Amino acid sequence: MKPESLMMSYGYKPELSEGALKCPIFLTSTFVFKNAEEGKSFFEVAYGLREKKEGEELGLIYSRLNNPDLEILENRLTLWDNAEDAAVFESGMSAISTSMLTFLNPGDTLLYSNPLYGGSHHFINHVLTRFGINIIDFNSTESKEDIYQKIEDANLSGTVKMVYVETPGNPTNSLIDLKMCAELCSEFSTEERKSLLVVDNTYLGPLWQNPLNIGADLIVYSATKYIGGHSDVIAGAVLGSKELMAQIKGMRTFLGNMAGPWTGWLLMRSLETLKMRMETQAFNAERVAAFLNEHPKVEKVYYLGDLTPEKDPEAYRIYKSQCKSPGAMISFDIKGGEKEAFKFLNSLKLIKLAVSLGSTESLAEHPFTMTHADVSSDVKNSVSITEKLVRISIGVENPDDIISDINQALEKVKVPDFSFLQ
Repeated sequence: MKPESLMMSYGYKPELSEGALKCPIFLTSTFVFKNAEEGKSFFEVAYGLREKKEGEELGLIYSRLNNPDLEILENRLTLWDNAEDAAVFESGMSAISTSMLTFLNPGDTLLYSNPLYGGSHHFINHVLTRFGINIIDFNSTESKEDIYQKIEDANLSGTVKMVYVETPGNPTNSLIDLKMCAELCSEFSTEERKSLLVVDNTYLGPLWQNPLNIGADLIVYSATKYIGGHSDVIAGAVLGSKELMAQIKGMRTFLGNMAGPWTGWLLMRSLETLKMRMETQAFNAERVAAFLNEHPKVEKVYYLGDLTPEKDPEAYRIYKSQCKSPGAMISFDIKGGEKEAFKFLNSLKLIKLAVSLGSTESLAEHPFTMTHADVSSDVKNSVSITEKLVRISIGVENPDDIISDINQALEKVKVPDFSFLQ
């Protein structure tokens, strides 16, 4: 069966929960063993003292290690991305930071794409570097040869342990070639040390892009976004092979940043409508983008559905090779600058002025001064994050109402006249 069908029941046995149709919320810190021998057996597997026997499952011990709500949720999450295992965290940043801390050691190099979500950018630049981890960034305009040259210029050849990519990039929808990144990781790897490709798939996943099928080793999500989708839960997720996930879950155990049962239950609820929500949001986004492209006060629209072989052949090639939909995220340059962008944002009525994305309601924000405020102006300008850029996450409202709200807000913007300079 398809994932959208399995989201209703996969991994859950009603007979183990008094016949309850939906998985209950297991609000307990610890679990009772049938006997001391069972407790010993569970701990042997949990701490890696022995391998699980064929058909044996890790028994319930303590909710920092495992909990029915999390286990069932993690099983269901694997279906969309065709992953072997998944781990759920209390936030997207805890999923990202745990993945990096699990595999990066002092002296290793992290190669990462720009633009990134502002929190990821801060963690990489201001936290990882405190632990002796080298960092090198690259953007969508740089070739494989350009990246190699950067590594050589920094005298860091042979040290790249992880390539971390966010594609499409937040907030401009810039695309990174995942196949090229997988090739880089393969070439960086040796028999002694494997270089890992980690992909933040929040913008398009899990429906519209599946990086594990393109050579990625791990996928990270802010599950707050489309997976949660209702602006009422903070969560993150990591997916990958059983081997890599065992290491990540081990680190999660000791950092203690696993999601709680209430969060797990809410995400299970959300997974049941994920496909319907994302398809509606993508349909709405296509209509909004068409409107923005024709508006005289809009200078440029950043939307994957606008890519053509004539406009940008390389980006179009990447889009067709790894994306199944243009998604529901749109950014645009308003004619003017911060003043005009703020006037537009302050004039919205239906669309809420708030950060985050992927939820049922449409949200708008100003990346330059909000989500990416901590990123240096040089970096922001190099990847088109300017004072005139506005980002909109398209929700499930009626598309005509969304467009009407955008239109009335744009009408209130007075575009500066620079004709006297000509």
